[in-house]
Amino acid sequence: MSEEILINITPQETRVAVMHLGVVQELHIERSSQRGLVGNIYFGKVCRVLPGMQSAFIDIGLERAAFLHVADIWEERQNGNEDRPIERILFEGQSIMVQVIKDPIGTKGARLSTQMSFAGRFLVYLPQDSHIGISQKIEDETEREQLKQKLQSLIPADEPGGFIIRTLAEQASETELQADVDYLRRLWADIQTRARTAAPKTLLYQDLNLALRVLRDFSNDETSRILIDSRENFQKMQEFAQSYTQEVLHKLHHYAADRPLFDLYAVEAEIEKALARRVDLKSGGYLIIDQTEALTTIDVNTGGFVGVRNFDDTIFKTNLEAAQTIARQLRLRNLGGIIIVDFIDMDNRDHQQEVFLEFKKALSRDYTRMTVHDFSPLGLVEMTRKRTRESLAHILCQPCPTCQGRGEIKTAKTMCYQILREIVREARQFNAKEFRILASQTVIDLFLDEESQNLAQLGDFIAKPISLQVETCYSQEQYDIILI
Repeated sequence: MSEEILINITPQETRVAVMHLGVVQELHIERSSQRGLVGNIYFGKVCRVLPGMQSAFIDIGLERAAFLHVADIWEERQNGNEDRPIERILFEGQSIMVQVIKDPIGTKGARLSTQMSFAGRFLVYLPQDSHIGISQKIEDETEREQLKQKLQSLIPADEPGGFIIRTLAEQASETELQADVDYLRRLWADIQTRARTAAPKTLLYQDLNLALRVLRDFSNDETSRILIDSRENFQKMQEFAQSYTQEVLHKLHHYAADRPLFDLYAVEAEIEKALARRVDLKSGGYLIIDQTEALTTIDVNTGGFVGVRNFDDTIFKTNLEAAQTIARQLRLRNLGGIIIVDFIDMDNRDHQQEVFLEFKKALSRDYTRMTVHDFSPLGLVEMTRKRTRESLAHILCQPCPTCQGRGEIKTAKTMCYQILREIVREARQFNAKEFRILASQTVIDLFLDEESQNLAQLGDFIAKPISLQVETCYSQEQYDIILI
């Protein structure tokens, strides 16, 4: 058992770090004011149907209306009506029970489905379905069949609902599976009862908070202990574990030392590194990670690594190390959507295949659904990683108010020339006695030094005096021209 889970809890937020061999592999952050919505069930109201997009906007009481595509309307697919247009299924003002399957990200609202699912410790319950599925992580066919038969023996044939057997169920007893089945069915019955009398935009069910989800979803056989630095929440987690996850109970420990938990394990430093654009490799190479709204690009560079044999060997070793680091960074930063990895070009096809296999092996620790394609003709590895919540950078950061997220600002010289052009425009429209430039210190300094001659020439050209005034609160791109 080489895994530890650290839980740092304050009234404002809960932070979870999953450690493997002393190294941070995953970070999860949940703020009290911004809890994730995935798994929540609402009694919503259709506010708009869009036939052209075969989608509808559903008001569930959030700031932005949520999005429901026709493919996510479960009842229609079950009845064999895949080709039935959404305008014949939904109408404006209609009330409908929906579950969030993707959090609002950026300017996009939450994504919804009418197929309900609830996760227990060992099972996922699908109340509208009837089949029994098994996690793809359980690969042995004999074991898959045994688990399926074990669960079928616990479920009366006349009771509706299907299940997906989770990976943790491999070690579960029949008693534990039966308890999960009873708990999940009881939960669904309670939701249905509340829905009968609920008003539109009512929250019917909210998934567990992050600390309790650790016990249900994160802990596994490799987990040696779970450290919690809040006594109150440690007791709550003990009570939950006593009722639902008894096999985890002995792993729970209260951390009461004076030194902050995340400082002791250097997690705070890892968070800062995970927000940086550059990631250094031990060999001397480095990664450049650029995250945009549409996709994330990762560029591998040799940096100061010169190797010991030849240039091809240097590239190969750098790419092998990068493959492991990239897989960890994807989990650490929770990067999702389309991801393009630009490994250093390799002429040796065998080296390419070894790097690709190492990359896939490193990704196998990730429980998030992914598709990975082999090297393209351009030498790029293209992949997708399911995105259900905001990335670490989007949770902790905001676009720079100076550059507006561009990552660059105009030079002081560029701003000087922009101001000079603006004065020409203003002079042609208005008959002012004087023009006063309000700008940052760097721009004004340039006007007083290198650009003083150009400023004097412009004053002669418009036949009006031009004065300068420093505004210390202005960024380099900010300026005003005052007409006096």
